[in-house]
Amino acid sequence: MAYVIGVDCGTSGTKTVLFREDGTVMASATVEYPMYQPKNGYAEQDPADWKAAMIRTIQIVVTKSGVAKEEIKGIGISGQMHGLVMLDKENQVLRKSIIWCDSRAVGIGAEALESIGREFCLEHTLNSPGNFTASKLAWVKRNEPEIFAKIHKFMLPGDYIAYRLSGRMSTSV
Repeated sequence: MAYVIGVDCGTSGTKTVLFREDGTVMASATVEYPMYQPKNGYAEQDPADWKAAMIRTIQIVVTKSGVAKEEIKGIGISGQMHGLVMLDKENQVLRKSIIWCDSRAVGIGAEALESIGREFCLEHTLNSPGNFTASKLAWVKRNEPEIFAKIHKFMLPGDYIAYRLSGRMSTSV
């Protein structure tokens, strides 16, 4: 028998499910973590919390199910979108992640929309830049230049979790 694990790194916690190949749920677990709001409209999380929750929930579902590790044939990861995880040259996190529901960069997204053009955005991306990851990165450049100067790579939360699990950097299509 083959098994797979699904991991969802969400806003309130990480949810993990171990499935048998026919779709039967063998075990599930959730570990919650905090969201930090240092100012009104800010929303941040510590990527170390995501990593710890992922490891813990995987341990729980494997233990609860009694499935041998060798029978697990794959792990699928999904994660919150539009968050910003910044890494230095040693691939260490530079600051808490600015997550999707943070609104500090909305003005920067509006500037980008005007600069790029509303029609172009709608024709090519089907939405405006709004409060996406690039706006958050521009906010860091403007407001935390000492951190911006140390950025070697940046990624989305789900991609960061996949990197910490596999040791390989990639992104979702």
